[in-house]
Amino acid sequence: MGFVAGKRVGSAVLRNRAKRRLREAAARSALRSDTVYVLIADPGVLTADFASLIRAIDRCIGESSVAEERA
Repeated sequence: MGFVAGKRVGSAVLRNRAKRRLREAAARSALRSDTVYVLIADPGVLTADFASLIRAIDRCIGESSVAEERA
């Protein structure tokens, strides 16, 4: 699991906060243990409702699962 927050997210304090929020949201999501994930923060991560972050991660996981099944 990798978490990335570039300088466009904000200062170091804001980048760290964004990564902490992503880390906790990922911990509450249905991630597969046999898959490598990289979550990239954008400025919206800082202001998004926490439940929305979890739903967004779950939605992305679902979309990637469908793509794997088609391949």
